[in-house]
Amino acid sequence: MTAPPFAVLDPLAHGVGNGYTTGAAAFAPGNPPISPTTPSHGGVTSVKRTLSGSGDSVEDEDEAKKSSKPGVKRACNECRQQKLRCDVVQIPTYQPCHRCKRLKLDCKIDSTFKRVGKRSRNMEMEKEIHELRRQLATQRSSPTAPSPSIKAPPSETASPRISNIPSQLDQYINSELAVNSLLEMRSGLDNASQMRSPNGQVRSSRRLEGITLSADQVDSFFERFFTLFHPFMPLLDPTITPDDYFAKSPLLPWVIIAVAARHYPPDPNLLPSLSAPISHRLWATLADVPQNYIVVKALCILCTWPLPVSSTSADPTFMLSGLMMQVAMQIGLHRPSHTQDFARAKEDLQEEQLRDRVRTWVACNMVSQRVATGYGQPPSTVYDWALVPSISSGSNYQLPEEVEIRLSIERFCNKVTRSFYTNKMDPVGLVNDEQRAIMSNFLAHDFEEIESQLKPGTSVITLLYFRAAGLHFRLSAFFDSPESQDYYLHLSSLWQATTSFLECVLGLDTAGGLLPHASNYILQMIIAAGFTLLKLLNSFFADSVKLTHGRDLFMKTIKAIRTISVATNDLPSRLAEVLAQLWKSGGSGLRSAHGQGRSLENSLQLKVRCRMSMSLVYDSVWRWREEFQTNERGNLESKSAPSSVMDDEPNDVAPAAVKNPTNPDSNVESSASSTADTGLPSEGLLGDGFTTGSSALFGETSNEVFDPLSWMLDGYTDFPYDM
Repeated sequence: MTAPPFAVLDPLAHGVGNGYTTGAAAFAPGNPPISPTTPSHGGVTSVKRTLSGSGDSVEDEDEAKKSSKPGVKRACNECRQQKLRCDVVQIPTYQPCHRCKRLKLDCKIDSTFKRVGKRSRNMEMEKEIHELRRQLATQRSSPTAPSPSIKAPPSETASPRISNIPSQLDQYINSELAVNSLLEMRSGLDNASQMRSPNGQVRSSRRLEGITLSADQVDSFFERFFTLFHPFMPLLDPTITPDDYFAKSPLLPWVIIAVAARHYPPDPNLLPSLSAPISHRLWATLADVPQNYIVVKALCILCTWPLPVSSTSADPTFMLSGLMMQVAMQIGLHRPSHTQDFARAKEDLQEEQLRDRVRTWVACNMVSQRVATGYGQPPSTVYDWALVPSISSGSNYQLPEEVEIRLSIERFCNKVTRSFYTNKMDPVGLVNDEQRAIMSNFLAHDFEEIESQLKPGTSVITLLYFRAAGLHFRLSAFFDSPESQDYYLHLSSLWQATTSFLECVLGLDTAGGLLPHASNYILQMIIAAGFTLLKLLNSFFADSVKLTHGRDLFMKTIKAIRTISVATNDLPSRLAEVLAQLWKSGGSGLRSAHGQGRSLENSLQLKVRCRMSMSLVYDSVWRWREEFQTNERGNLESKSAPSSVMDDEPNDVAPAAVKNPTNPDSNVESSASSTADTGLPSEGLLGDGFTTGSSALFGETSNEVFDPLSWMLDGYTDFPYDM
């Protein structure tokens, strides 16, 4: 009896890679049982059938010869490379598989084909880049040595990006150009073009939509960023070249350039021109999933210095900060020593890469906390053991001392927010006066502990963040009841925190002129401090402070806000105008509630109470709109002005308040009309009544400074709070 021929298993065709037959075929009726044997060195498993009766020695030899033959390839090369099922037909006539037909690929079967992994190809390219850089460094160290010409190997599939290079540049292909070309191919930047500098060095210009910057301009912007802006958020490595940043990310280097373009004297219009292209690239990058932590760094920078907007409804900063935290956790930055749990492929991080991830996660939490504080929203921070580098990274790495102090400051801000504004039993989340008094004592002790960590050599920027945290803490005094025991004490602490913060802000001018380059969070706290001065100096509390000092600080606050403004009619310039108009209409800080029969309730209590420590700002804007827009006394958007500036630009009329900002000093004439500075106390917008005796300011039109409040600002609104 002749045994049936042996069947050779193909693990690629059937999806079996362990040498065993699976599925219904192994147990089909009429088939005798099979037993697995040890796989051969070629990867083909032989199978022996167990038969009843004696076998023939000749048949055994034939079976042994058949089992040693190579297996039949059941998939084409393209499907084997992608590990996909293939339906190629080889017998009787060769018919390509449907996938190769659809993609117009060359469907063939090669017995010598070996699959190549993507990671291997990337590693080979990185090794080639490092070798070319080493050769380039060697050439630069010995200028007398001749520069060898490096030609790229011919390729069967020409890249469309390389084909755009003019043929006359072939003679300039040297080692540096080869490095730049490899970096551009790897990063996918098709907007870079090669240029030769006067000294013969090949450089890359950068282009984003219709904006082109030379290599020298890019270098200048990076140097400007690391000199003027980076001290506020020390996240990036200044030793990395701009070309390396462009090789790593298509978004981060342009964000750096946009930040450096703020208050850029050679081209003041560059930042407005970059806003739309960077926004397009930002959302295109975020739509590409999955992300990497370089994108998280770009979001950190962009949330620290947002693109200019004219209203809060058009400001995506708070939304971007949430995306930043979610992307960071999705790729495992919150578990820096266990990134393997969040990656598809194995990642062997070097010590420096691990440290960079820790620094990035720390920066994410600090930025997220500052955005939440400045916008009056709940924070999305994650303060856990991962922010203790010596524990999370399993090494002796420690954060720089300045960064560690700033992290403790933001932890304190988070504690203030959760202590005062997260009461689940209150409609607006506020704790009662008794709880607030108890928590204030504990928080004051924590604030003093942080202050004890500050050394004489601490930078002025760290001190500024510390004073901003103190202001965030003391702004809770506006939620105290006038009948509470510590009401005057808390108001005095608020006055001290406000003046200390503003004096620290003004010190930035003497510290290398850093004030115009301050972050958005510092700007928001300056605005809150300005409204605090406005509120206190136009209330009964004005009798307890030195008015001349308060008036001087308020004038400098208006100037500081306008100094930080980066574009015409942006949100800072509009809020500065609101402050100036409120100051003048309220009597320029010369009136108080003393002897006027006004209760404490009417002078300092807030109607907008849902925006945490920033409720004061939103409440003041609400009262300003009641005072100026509801009573038709003016706004920021008037387009009819007798100024000669308007006559020169009839087709592009800017708001009158922006062209001619109000001077808050009542002793100097302003471009806008306001209430007369009689020095007499009157019911103003800081109380329940509103003054109506001043002349119109700018004419009529709508006004949207804080658009989220528009639903309550269309008319008089009854707030559901007990005032």
